[in-house]
Parts: sequence; structure tokens; C-alpha cells
Amino acid sequence: MAAQISPDSVWVLGAHMTRFARYPDRDLIDLASESAMAALADGEVTVGDIDVLACGSLFQASGAVGQRIQKQIGQTGVPVYNVANACATGATAIRTVMMAIKAGEARIGLAVGAEQMGKMGLLGGATKKEKKVFEPSGRYGAVTGVDGHLGTETMPGVFAQAGTAYAHDHGGVGFEQFARVAYKNHLHSTLNPLAQYQKEFSMAEIMESPMMSYPNTLLMCCPTGDGAAAVVLVSGERLASMPAHVRKRAVKVSASVLTSDPFTEDCQVQPDVNTLTRNAADQAYEAAGVGPEDLDLVELHDCFATAELIHYDNLRLCEPGGAGDFIDSGGPFRDGATPVNVSGGLISKGHPIGATGVANVYEVTAHLRGEAGDRQIEGATVGLAHVIGLASACGVHILEKAAA
Repeated sequence: MAAQISPDSVWVLGAHMTRFARYPDRDLIDLASESAMAALADGEVTVGDIDVLACGSLFQASGAVGQRIQKQIGQTGVPVYNVANACATGATAIRTVMMAIKAGEARIGLAVGAEQMGKMGLLGGATKKEKKVFEPSGRYGAVTGVDGHLGTETMPGVFAQAGTAYAHDHGGVGFEQFARVAYKNHLHSTLNPLAQYQKEFSMAEIMESPMMSYPNTLLMCCPTGDGAAAVVLVSGERLASMPAHVRKRAVKVSASVLTSDPFTEDCQVQPDVNTLTRNAADQAYEAAGVGPEDLDLVELHDCFATAELIHYDNLRLCEPGGAGDFIDSGGPFRDGATPVNVSGGLISKGHPIGATGVANVYEVTAHLRGEAGDRQIEGATVGLAHVIGLASACGVHILEKAAA
């Protein structure tokens, strides 16, 4: 399957991500600007060609990050949007640029996601600064705190509860299946030079590492860190006038979907991380005219091992209730039926929150171009990028390789 260029389509023209790591000697704007300039160069355009800029950064959302990036890469007077949408921040920046192009207000736009988190305390519990960001009123939603059936205010706890609920409702899911998710992603990361951690761990090492919130051990949790990613989007009409070698590397954005939580009974006491992902996936498949069986790879939001496993089901990558069988069969491994998180995922690649949604699109783009190096999924033509944040927001993008 390969996509044809139509005037009303939107394409990834250029893409880049920094290595995710910790950069004590560099600031957020340096990282973001590096990625923005590299994405422009990758698309063979300049900042003077850009009609709109959207920048996603959760922890500096009020800091006019987009305008500060402009001061380093070029101030051209174009509209700048600064967005914050929990872990879907980067995906929201992409969607903002895409909507401007779809509306006819721009032909080429730049979306940047960046974050500098260092060793913030999201894994073990929110710091005072994080609580101020996530819960300005000291409350979650309109009524309750982030307080589930067993009681927790930590992200490992929220996703642990989601995973154990799935295990309760479906057979073939236990501690070992969740650990196998982390084993896979650590293994995949050894082929990704941009991953924050690039080390293989045995199943025993993963299962015996310190318990964060059962069944999520330390090696089943994503690290915090720093990094940036950027993509240049272009309208099909503008792309058609570009040189053949540029058109050949372009990747079509066949679907761009953003959802939030609908009302469900579960969401009264526990954030419902399932329904909004299912809704986003279904809308994206319909918009792109593809199904989960057409996907050659998926980059999904594995902030914790439990999250990845339940999203196999939410994204329709397995039969309903079959996530345990899917991981046990090797389905999401690089050589499996539907490779998932061949980048190493958030668990190994890292999770600088504002950058993650853009980085997932970068990763899929690299494979569809055949430029993913040692981790390349050969012959990939269709891929899906997914992020979810507990604000709550879910972004899904489906990408397709250009026709020869």
C-alpha cells in the first residue's frame, strides 16, 4: 500500500529527534531549536518557508516556548501556537499544524515537541511542581483526586490498576506477560542510538527489580529525561510542486485524531485509559481507510508495561481480550505480526513528555522511508503513532509511505 499525492492531503516533509537523555548543560530552547533546524533541513526547506509554528511543552507551557525557539531559528512573523495537553502535548502540536494546513491557512508548517525534565518525580509520586501542573486546584477533574479503587496518586499506580483490571477480566494475563512487554522494549532499544537507555534485560532482572506498583517494577516504568523532536508538514498541493526526490521521501498523514474521555462509570474513581484510545483508534482507521491488519508497525504509549499490554486491545492489534496471547505469541516483537515500539518505546527510549508525541511520529516516518537503520522494519508502508495523557487526551496518527 502506498499513498498518492492529492491537493487536500497533508504530508510529513521533514523529521528529526534528538537523542533522549539528560542534558544538564543545555536548555530546553537549545534542544528544541536543534530539532527544528534539523527537521527543516531534512525537508529541504528553511524557516522562511514556514507558515505556522506549533510548539508542545508541558512543563513550560506558559513560557512562550514557540516564540523563544523563533528567536534562535528565525523570526518571520508567522502565527505561533504553544500547546500543553498532558502526554499528548506533542501529538497536539502536530494536529494544530495539520488543521491550519487543512483550513487553507498554511501550506507548510513546523511542529516541535520539547521537554527538559531531568530527574523529576513522576515515577515515585508527583513533586510539588508537578502537582501544580497537573492539579492546579488540588483536584482531578471536577470532583475527586487521582484516586482509584485501591487508592493512588502516582502514575505507576493508575496504570497498574488499569493493567490488573484487564488481567481480572481476561485470561492469559499475569505478571509474566506484563514483564515480557518490558523485556521486548529493552531488547528493541539496543538497536536505537537515540534511545535514552540501550540495554537488554532478562525476564528475571525485570521481574526482580524494585516494585513500584504491582505489577509494574522499576524496569517496567519509563524514565524521565530531556529531549526534542520536530516534524515539517506540507500540503499535498505544495508537495506536488517539489522535486521528485523530496516527494519520494514524504510520508502521508492519513489520519490525525485527538480524543478526550467520554463519561463512563469507571472514570468516576479511576482515569479511564481505555475508552478514549479505542475511540481514537476507530476514528483513525475510518479516516485513513485502513484497518489494524494493515499496520506494519506501531509506536504506542508504553509509559508502563501494563499500559502497552492493554493498548494492544484498545488499538485492535489483537482479538478482544487477547492481549496476553498476543505478547506470548511474539506478535509485537520486531519479527512478529505487528511490531510494536521497535524504538524501545517510552520504557527505554525515554519520555520527555512534550517531545513524545512528535518522536513517535518521527519513528514511524523513519521506517516508512526505509531510514531506520538496524531497527528497520523492512517493507513498511503503513504505521500508527499513539499517545495518551491523563488530562485526559489521546492522539492517534496513521502514516503511509508515498507511492513511487
